[in-house]
Parts: sequence; C-alpha cells; structure tokens
Amino acid sequence: MSVLIKPIITEKMTAQGELYNRYGFVVATDANKLQIKDAVEATYGVSVKKVRTMNYGPERKTRFTKTGVQHGKTNAIKKAIVDVAEGDIIDFYSNL
Repeated sequence: MSVLIKPIITEKMTAQGELYNRYGFVVATDANKLQIKDAVEATYGVSVKKVRTMNYGPERKTRFTKTGVQHGKTNAIKKAIVDVAEGDIIDFYSNL
C-alpha cells in the first residue's frame, strides 16, 4: 500500500504552495511523519523540512427512505501538510 494517496488541490492549498512552499496530501491512515517525508522526497525529488498531520474521523449520515432509516458513514482519512525547502517546488500539473 502506498503512503501517498493523492494530493490536495484546492484554492487554499494552491495559495499555500505559492506563498509558503506548503503542499497537502491525503495519506494512509497508518503512515507516520517519517514515512510521509520519505515518500514525498522519493516521489517528487524535493527536500522536506516539516510534516504536519491531521486525522479526520468518519462523517456519519442518516437517510429516511421508504424501507426505513438508513445509517452510513464515510471513510476516515488522514491529511499531511508538507513544508519543502526554499527553492524547491512541486508541480502537480506537469504531464511527465
């Protein structure tokens, strides 16, 4: 299983990348900061200064249908905000 699942490409994270060299990723829930750092450095060829992580629990939802009340939940995810060194950039839009 890969540590990095997908990058977070939103307006807020794009601005963070341009101003502060910070990039966001959705990562595996059991990954630690050292594994995330190694995965980003190996995948994108940049040097990582700092890694911050956030755990998001599942969102629970209830629907009222003809057959009764349906209960469900979304998956729990973990996000990582990665600070890269000055001069290094990650280009998510290049077609390599």
